[in-house]
Amino acid sequence: MPRFSVIVPVYNRIGEVEDLLKSLAEQSCKDFEVVLVEDGSTERCDQVARKYAEKVDVKYFYKENEGRSIARNYGLERAAGDYFVFFDSDCVIPPDYFATLSRCLDENPLDCFGGPDAAHDSFTDMQKAINFSMTAFLTTGGIRGGRVQLEKFVPRTFNMGYSRKVWETVGGFREMFSEDIDMSTRVRKAGFSIGLVREAYVYHKRRVNLRLFARQIYVFGMSRITLYLLYPESLKIVHWLPAVFVLGTTAMILLSIFWNVWAIAPLVAYLLALFATALASTRSLKIACMGVVAAVVQLGGYGIGFLKAFTWKVLLRHGRNIEEEVEMRRGK
Repeated sequence: MPRFSVIVPVYNRIGEVEDLLKSLAEQSCKDFEVVLVEDGSTERCDQVARKYAEKVDVKYFYKENEGRSIARNYGLERAAGDYFVFFDSDCVIPPDYFATLSRCLDENPLDCFGGPDAAHDSFTDMQKAINFSMTAFLTTGGIRGGRVQLEKFVPRTFNMGYSRKVWETVGGFREMFSEDIDMSTRVRKAGFSIGLVREAYVYHKRRVNLRLFARQIYVFGMSRITLYLLYPESLKIVHWLPAVFVLGTTAMILLSIFWNVWAIAPLVAYLLALFATALASTRSLKIACMGVVAAVVQLGGYGIGFLKAFTWKVLLRHGRNIEEEVEMRRGK
């Protein structure tokens, strides 16, 4: 029986799955299996799975399209490991990941764990810029496992795992946006330990252009309100920061146009600080400039989604009961 079962939901990602399996085939520790769940893809990756079958213990399953959470739960029911590890299909795993994870769990046992993400040298400049915006402390890196934590660490499904006992107690993922935060919250409420394994990082490709990134981050902002309605205590001051950025930026631009041009100075100072941080982090003038743009898209998209959902669902009290809404997402 393997110690770890890697569960990956897939939807039309042949190229990404090949990169993922290639990186898993190069692991120095082989004490894992891979449970690949094709969620109704029109472009199947079964041939890719067979290609790596001699190098990696791969179990391939195909099912109707019902959503990534239901696909993960499907994989959970068919996994044999003591721990379940979740990656997104657009991840590439460093060769010592499982050796590092095994050592860290032996030294500091955890019921539920997660690790950070990074940008690989092979990623495009835009992917590196988006990775900077998602991990920098001046944006939301403190929420996602950065060097300085703004709240309790919450594992995310691009690099997350928990024990079989957790699954037997808490159950699987709910089909909803930000399902990993929901799961982590349920795990914590059940009394299990959760921790960041900083050394066990993955390379995460994320979105390849700003349009897709903006859409994704907008949904993240809206889902924060869904989480608030499920767990009122989960909404922290830090979650309001992107909304404050949107409102503050709008106010400064209007004031600079209709009152005093220097009203925009705080925004300029913040963007310069972002640029300096990005330049120091990426060591590339081009990526640093793109990183500032990606950060503005990230904060703006999240803040707009957050404000829209807060206004509609909290202030105006529209929409169905939140538990019903989560259930309605099943099968989509």
